[in-house]
Amino acid sequence: MKNFIQKVPPIFKNFYFLCGLFFLIWMLFFDSNDLITQMKLSSKQAELENAKEFYEDKIVEVKNDREALLNNEELLEKLAREKYLMKKESEDIYIIVEEE
Repeated sequence: MKNFIQKVPPIFKNFYFLCGLFFLIWMLFFDSNDLITQMKLSSKQAELENAKEFYEDKIVEVKNDREALLNNEELLEKLAREKYLMKKESEDIYIIVEEE
């Protein structure tokens, strides 16, 4: 045993080196903000930023569509007829449902 201790390099006997090594291992694997958690949080942040960008683009698209609908009566009527099945008083609507 004494022979083994003599073979260990002096840096591994240094108190500050051992404390620093312990601190590094603790921070990388055991702490609540360890390396694995940080990588997971980083990937989640990137995912959320992509979703934010997607929804910001959708908001701009919806605002443009809304502006177009408010300024164009023909487009508004077309949307009302196709999507909401609205009709004029003198018209009849027939809905055909295809059987599979």
